Amino acid sequence: MSFPRIDLLVAPPDATELVVLAHGGAENSLEVPGAFRPPILRMWPFARAAAAGAPGAAVGLIRYRYRGWNGADAHPAADLRAVLDKLPPRITRVLLIGHSMGGRAIVAASNHPLVAGVLGLAPWLPSGEPLVAPRGPVVLAHGTDDRVTNPALTADYARRLRASGAPVALLSVDGETHSMLRRSADWNALVAGFTAGTSYEPMGELPRSSRSDSALRGVVDVAKSRLHLRVVGSL
Repeated sequence: MSFPRIDLLVAPPDATELVVLAHGGAENSLEVPGAFRPPILRMWPFARAAAAGAPGAAVGLIRYRYRGWNGADAHPAADLRAVLDKLPPRITRVLLIGHSMGGRAIVAASNHPLVAGVLGLAPWLPSGEPLVAPRGPVVLAHGTDDRVTNPALTADYARRLRASGAPVALLSVDGETHSMLRRSADWNALVAGFTAGTSYEPMGELPRSSRSDSALRGVVDVAKSRLHLRVVGSL
């Protein structure tokens, strides 16, 4: 199958709305992302959460051509725009949810005419990242213990974007790391709430949670067995 594309995990036949999940990657790499790499597997549980929030919507995973962002080429953002441009006419509204590099890609594509809102989870938003004029609300959430992407830079981008007049919510997730495994239930609730249209205060913090996941292995198990999801088509 060709790249880029969207692999559908939930596909109601009469769906007019689409939720796109964008996974993380590397700063520079021209390798093709494998289907079972951890950054992709981490997004699978969010498919179920997204479907719970928007039960009539299709839900799919963006499949990039390359693992890396690759400087000015910004391949993931270009790939995301390419698949949005070729969506069938029945899709009239799209929500974008991205983690890490995927968070950067969805922010970059937030001004696409079909996009109604974006949710960035621990997004990679480097200093000086260009501002966009998003078509809908932007929600950015970042763990306070993230050492891979910088929550301070996410907050800085949110403030710059808000100063430009865009509707932005910034959420601080206390005690969470980049993998989003310590408070997986809270992240899932955030995704479900976002797709359901829940509004958020401009600045805030998710309450503490006692629930945790200790290893990526648990996420992989959930993705493969308990979620009962499989690729059912592509766009």
